Amino acid sequence: MSTGPAGLGSEIVTIVNKLQDVFNAVGTSTASIDLPQICVLGSQSSGKSSVLENIVGRDFLPRGTGIVTRRPLVRPLVFICDRQHLISRPQILQLIHRPSTAHQNGGPPELGKDGDAAANADEWGEFLHLPGQKFYDFHKIRDEIVRDTEAKTGRNAGISPQPINLRIYSPKVLTLTLVDLPGLTKVPVGDQPKDIEKQIRDMLMKYISKPACIILAVSPANVDLANSDGLKMARDVDPEGNRTIGVLTKIDLMDTGTDVVDILAGRVIPLRMGYVPVVNRGQRDIDSSKSIALALEAERDFFENHPSYKGKAQYCGTPFLTRKLNMILMHHIRATLPDIKARISSQLQKYNAELMQLGGPMAEHNSGNVVLSVITEFTNEFRTVIDGSTNDLSVNELSGGARISFVFHELFNNGIKNIDPFDQVKDGDIRLMLYNSSGSTPALFVGTAAFEVIVKQQIKRLEEPSLKCCQLVYDELIRILGQLLAKIQAFKRYPALRERFNAVVVGFFKNCMTPTMKLVSDMVAMQACYVNTTHPDFINGHKAMSIVTERFNASKPPPPQSDPKTGKLPPGAINNNKDLDVEAKKDDPGFFGSFFSSSGRTSRAGIAKKTGSTSTPSTMEAPPPVIKPQAALSERETMETEVIKLLIHSYFNIVKREMIDMVPKAITLTLVNHAKETLQKELLQELYKQEVLDDLLKESEYVVNRRKEVISMVQALNKAEEIVAGV
Repeated sequence: MSTGPAGLGSEIVTIVNKLQDVFNAVGTSTASIDLPQICVLGSQSSGKSSVLENIVGRDFLPRGTGIVTRRPLVRPLVFICDRQHLISRPQILQLIHRPSTAHQNGGPPELGKDGDAAANADEWGEFLHLPGQKFYDFHKIRDEIVRDTEAKTGRNAGISPQPINLRIYSPKVLTLTLVDLPGLTKVPVGDQPKDIEKQIRDMLMKYISKPACIILAVSPANVDLANSDGLKMARDVDPEGNRTIGVLTKIDLMDTGTDVVDILAGRVIPLRMGYVPVVNRGQRDIDSSKSIALALEAERDFFENHPSYKGKAQYCGTPFLTRKLNMILMHHIRATLPDIKARISSQLQKYNAELMQLGGPMAEHNSGNVVLSVITEFTNEFRTVIDGSTNDLSVNELSGGARISFVFHELFNNGIKNIDPFDQVKDGDIRLMLYNSSGSTPALFVGTAAFEVIVKQQIKRLEEPSLKCCQLVYDELIRILGQLLAKIQAFKRYPALRERFNAVVVGFFKNCMTPTMKLVSDMVAMQACYVNTTHPDFINGHKAMSIVTERFNASKPPPPQSDPKTGKLPPGAINNNKDLDVEAKKDDPGFFGSFFSSSGRTSRAGIAKKTGSTSTPSTMEAPPPVIKPQAALSERETMETEVIKLLIHSYFNIVKREMIDMVPKAITLTLVNHAKETLQKELLQELYKQEVLDDLLKESEYVVNRRKEVISMVQALNKAEEIVAGV
């Protein structure tokens, strides 16, 4: 392999190699940067590991049975998986072309008699997890892959998504970077979980689903291409085949008379980047330690002498595959480099902003200044949220002071208006109060005492919704507190300060609730203790009486009309068919008539007749222990009751309007505005104390660890920005 072509794209591919090293060195994912890379995909025993070794030109992958490749191997070369040579971790393989140099002392001094016979001073490997250590013996590279894999996955075929980073320097390779992923498997072995197929598929999808990934799908040519697991999975993420290149292995194992010409021509499953056929060493060749150089020579002879391929032999084999991958990766990197620069700049800005929120790289602070700053920020935010002057106004829901306004003008307003003074006081109750309030002398006019008693009882019902309004506003203030504690970054950094802040503010609100609720209760008591019947909106007794009288007269039949000829009333119309004497008729119930039923009197008379008593019955009996009305309201009682109800309704509406107006003012004065004006002073008194400042500013373990992660990421992004700056 000549060194001329090796320089093609070397510089630009090396840039991505350096970026890959930078991000993996700090243990951060490059998912957000999405670096261009080539990932090799295929099932076990498809020959991927052999393809990879042919590209490198050396034996260095673990050999054995079952799943050997249990971690992705990131190499500037290829991701390869094979039933016999399978790494259970992704392996990033970076191939670096470097010219050979003259060595006066021969090979590396550490090689012994039992070392790699092909070892020389111009070829070596380096692992990212062993910085500065060079492996000239490629057998030791194989041992280190096994050792590090077992350390991460166990000795019994577990898998790990953490990649191995291997860089190989050689004058025989083209600069190339490939990701060797675990091969697709269906049956778990060893201590692998039962869902091993899903786990491996998910790991592979994480790599190949990225738009910047070039998929190298390896399929054995002696198996129907439609059954290729690698191609099938590649088509799931690249249905048009725009970023997939096919590799056909085991060409030499096909039945006589068969070939892959139709596949190479794109007549079976077309791919934009086409297919490359290769011939690898068989298991017998590996067991007999056939060298890669001899295997490549045998591959060249096979294609040059095969009747189906000899006309296109220059487009077949491992050397052509390597050059093609080098050119594809180089052009792909050039196309994606502007986007890589933009992503690095965006991520750097993002992580720098987060680092400042975490206190900066040094995380030094003056305790007093930090607490003062947090108190000032919190109280300013609190006032802003209450007043609605924030720039971060929600368009989806009410928030802050608007919710308090909703409590005042919707919940409390409707709650007071919906109280009906007569839902608990019936007409019969009012009649009893009228009788009881007149004392021993029946009232000549409607008694005002009953009105005052009933209206005061109803006014006291306003206390419960008024106090509930206080509680709802308190709940809204606590809600605002929680939002600010989550919003201000300092509270995430200092959990002790957050807890103390929360305790002080909640205690302050509770202390404010005591005078607030007392003031609201006193307002209700004020309304109940003095009934102002001279209120200009109150309907007076005379007007109430006239309204009720008018209603009753409207419901009565019209008065009898006089004869138009004689001008006299018809017979019986004089005095409403009543005699002019003052003697009451026998059926007149009297003032307390509703307290006795006619049936009761009849029954008593019947009892006297039955007994045949000839003596004059007693006309007076002792009153019963409990005296309650026994009959419906009389006309007089109905009129008096309606007058009382009209007066109560008028005055109670006045009180409700005043409470709807005054209670929000009282709560705003002693709770909301008091908090806005006094909360900062309270926080300073409770928190700005020298003896507690250091305890309050102890950082959480999460913040300390996150700052380390962000600092590492910022350093990696700065380094990455330097790498791509000159391109």
